[in-house]
Amino acid sequence: MDESSVGGIDVGQLLEEVEAAAPVDSVPTVAARLAEMVGARKVHLLVADVSGRAVVRLTSSGPVEGARSHGVEQAETLPLAGTAYERVLRTQQVDVQQIDAGARIVAPVTSRGDAIGVLELELPRLPSTRQVTDIGSAAHALAYILIAARRHTDVFEWGMRSTPFSLAAEIQRRLLPTCYTCEAGQFTLAGWLEPATSVGGDTFDYNLDRTCLQISITDAVGHQVAASLLATLLVGALRNGRRKGLSLPEQAGYANDALAQHAAPGQFVTGQLVRIDLPSGTATIVNAGHTLPLRLRGGVVEEIELRVEPPFGVLAGKAFQVQPLPLVPGDRIVFLTDGVQERNAAELDVAAALRDTADLHPREVVHALGAAVLRATGGNLRDDATMLCLDWYGGAPRSRNTEQGADPGRASAIA
Repeated sequence: MDESSVGGIDVGQLLEEVEAAAPVDSVPTVAARLAEMVGARKVHLLVADVSGRAVVRLTSSGPVEGARSHGVEQAETLPLAGTAYERVLRTQQVDVQQIDAGARIVAPVTSRGDAIGVLELELPRLPSTRQVTDIGSAAHALAYILIAARRHTDVFEWGMRSTPFSLAAEIQRRLLPTCYTCEAGQFTLAGWLEPATSVGGDTFDYNLDRTCLQISITDAVGHQVAASLLATLLVGALRNGRRKGLSLPEQAGYANDALAQHAAPGQFVTGQLVRIDLPSGTATIVNAGHTLPLRLRGGVVEEIELRVEPPFGVLAGKAFQVQPLPLVPGDRIVFLTDGVQERNAAELDVAAALRDTADLHPREVVHALGAAVLRATGGNLRDDATMLCLDWYGGAPRSRNTEQGADPGRASAIA
């Protein structure tokens, strides 16, 4: 096969067609091409629902019974539990099932470990090994097309929401990174946020450049719009400071002073800022009144002891101390907000949950923790529960091994 093509499709021509189409038509354009390529009867994109517990089949070709509608757009929500969709999202491997004389193929739509959704095709015959490989590659390419298309339209964002967002939740979502998972040669990082019934102002963020990985997790005091606006001020200051090139303690001081200057008296945000120097493999952390992180090392879960300094916004002009964060290859570090361990989630044994998920990909670990919190609270969270899971592999900076966008050596086990 020519290196410029995927599964018989000229990628250059495909991109020209996608560029010529409206953003909402980029996925149907790809679907039509794939159908021609393998003679598929049906081709569907299913995007991951924001709940993490369902996928949503999007179509504009006609009414779908039980689907939500937005003009001509239709969104059919399908639970993940026990389905091929769940299996594909977890393993990041193409799934082929025989149906009658044909086959159903489900392929992961993924970018750097971030599971955007799945591509589903129905064929009138069993596919060849080459066709399965080509479909997997095309699904990976679709991830980048989808990322580009959703910058221009709300259709995909609308489809991912099986329940309406409050204004506070809308503000909070804009503060989170656009990708919740990042795989690299030295590490894998994944985050997740389970929002409370009354949004509590949690956020997480990360940034990767040539020499370092920076991570933040924060929890603004209060609930609803007031908490989201306070979180907006802090996250904006942290990102602005980071993009100015400030050091870790300077970022902390800059964000702290922004809160002290612009927030109302008594308003504060707890948080942790982490910087990992990739060439040396060393890490440092600022702990501003936040819940201590947990470390899984050699099958043992323990809190990482840190000095606790005042939250951001309490003391104007405060100089924050940078503390070492010891890292050993094989470590799993989990950063949390207090919603995971306090109030009506207090009965959850987080350490046991981490041990039970030791073999899972970080993306699945944070989903499992979120599900455990919901079970412990009966689905009625009184505070946001946010988790960041960092798997540290160590070694020198390097590229990761990939196969159609997934790292086959780190695929999670099927639960």
